[in-house]
Amino acid sequence: MSAQIRVDLASPVPPYEQIRSQVSTLASTGTLAMGDRLPTIRMLAADLGVAPGTVARAYKELEAEGTVTALRRRGTVIAQRAAPPAAEPDAAPDEVRAAVGQLAETARRHGLSDAVVHSLLASALARPTRLEP
Repeated sequence: MSAQIRVDLASPVPPYEQIRSQVSTLASTGTLAMGDRLPTIRMLAADLGVAPGTVARAYKELEAEGTVTALRRRGTVIAQRAAPPAAEPDAAPDEVRAAVGQLAETARRHGLSDAVVHSLLASALARPTRLEP
């Protein structure tokens, strides 16, 4: 698992946030399944060349967001995700509904199947949110 995580020390994004974001993405895309164990803090820190406190902070934030669960004597594992409450499509803002409509029209124009569009949308939703300045 640690082979899938990379830390760019030259990045303006703090190393703990890079770790948190990557583990969160791996969990949300299913690459890491519920119950999968994460490396120990010391092991991942050594693999990535960062301080153990950096990994500990990432794990703590992952636990706070519900992505992982720390189990006594068994380590840190990917948590079971509760299904999000079903929202009514009519409750979505007009801007979002318009964007989804535009996506559907563009996908049809390019001959993409529904499965491909669903996959693309799922991948986009799994990526960490970028905050606009």
